[in-house]
Amino acid sequence: MSRRSERAREIWATVHAERRALASDLERLEPGQWSTPSLCDGWTVHDVLAHLVASAKTTRLGFVTGLVRARFDFDRENAAGIARERGATPADTLAGFRAVLDRTDTPPAPLETRLVEAVVHGEDIRRPLGLAGTYPLDAVDQALRHQARTSTSFGGAREHLAGLRLAPTDTDATIGSGLPVQGSALALLLAISGRDVAFTDLEGPGVADLVRRLRP
Repeated sequence: MSRRSERAREIWATVHAERRALASDLERLEPGQWSTPSLCDGWTVHDVLAHLVASAKTTRLGFVTGLVRARFDFDRENAAGIARERGATPADTLAGFRAVLDRTDTPPAPLETRLVEAVVHGEDIRRPLGLAGTYPLDAVDQALRHQARTSTSFGGAREHLAGLRLAPTDTDATIGSGLPVQGSALALLLAISGRDVAFTDLEGPGVADLVRRLRP
């Protein structure tokens, strides 16, 4: 097996495990909890789960077709996916999610985006509900590095990190150069992915600059 194939196998194994863990967590929700606002602006917990179902079903061709239908508006395409996969009840949506746990479909993007999605959207759902997620540190590190090197036009944070050095406190590696921003790899990933809730978990001379760049 080539190194590339092995890497893909490892990523999908992690994604599938994280999907199962999230499904297990969501089994215990009370009906009213599904309408809890998630960390994704304007989306409820139920909406984020529907988005995860839609994303798990998205093929490379399907992504292009959907984007054309949405007139190349990513927000409109995401909204269409949520509307399509959001069941009449949360139980229906959760059943839909369970049906795609082991799928390996993906839009035309690096496989690391699947790790970003699994971790960040997992926290989008869990944190507002007071649930604790446990993610493999290697997967969080890969997701963080992907977001850091990806342009903002493609959902990353590269331009926002100019002159800053991300220094995870739970790994030995650093990303970038300049004023340090310290925090767990998970906190850094959430912060550069636009989740304000993680800003208070960061410290260092570069935090103020990072917050200013990321807040609209």
